[in-house]
Amino acid sequence: MKNTLRLALLSIAVLLAGCASTIRSDVTVFQEWPTELQDKSFVFEHDKSLESDLEYQSYQQLLRAELQRLGFTDAASPKAAALRVGFDYQVSVRDVREIQPVLVDPYWYGGGFYAPRFYRRGGFYDPFYDPFWYGPPIVAYQQSDYRLYHRQLHVDIKHARDGKKLYQVTVHSEGRNPSLAAVMPYMVRSAFVDFPAKSGVARQVKLPLKD
Repeated sequence: MKNTLRLALLSIAVLLAGCASTIRSDVTVFQEWPTELQDKSFVFEHDKSLESDLEYQSYQQLLRAELQRLGFTDAASPKAAALRVGFDYQVSVRDVREIQPVLVDPYWYGGGFYAPRFYRRGGFYDPFYDPFWYGPPIVAYQQSDYRLYHRQLHVDIKHARDGKKLYQVTVHSEGRNPSLAAVMPYMVRSAFVDFPAKSGVARQVKLPLKD
């Protein structure tokens, strides 16, 4: 019975470790991407106030690298760009109280060791040696309080000539890590998985967490 308990606890630990090794994002794309687009030169458009925002510039570099990976190129000048790219991001936080069932070994439950003995017909009986004496694991409940951070990234790509939108993607991600900078590389990559992707379909993207 104790072996069964250990296996159950081990399975839970492995499951939790698997969740911690990936970044999950909910991604929704709306697009009317041309079948053949020869000129993929682009320029970022943003408020002038953001030109001195170091955090914004850092995320812009991440987005630039991802676009270049997909075959886009920096325009020689803003006027020469075929495409304009804009993005924004935000993060919010909420307090969470979670109550989860946990398995407790009945052998130790109650704060200590016990091994009752009694007599039965046919002689002395010691349940300490009976693997079925202690019964199945006891389910207790454990409360945990933590803060959950909701991150959002939105990216638009449109024709520079007429402003027609070609690609819109919104990425949502939740987790306990308060650092948006640590998660943003995964959100940017998630925004362009299977680019241009199917329009109007919400999906979940999982990316392995790098050390």
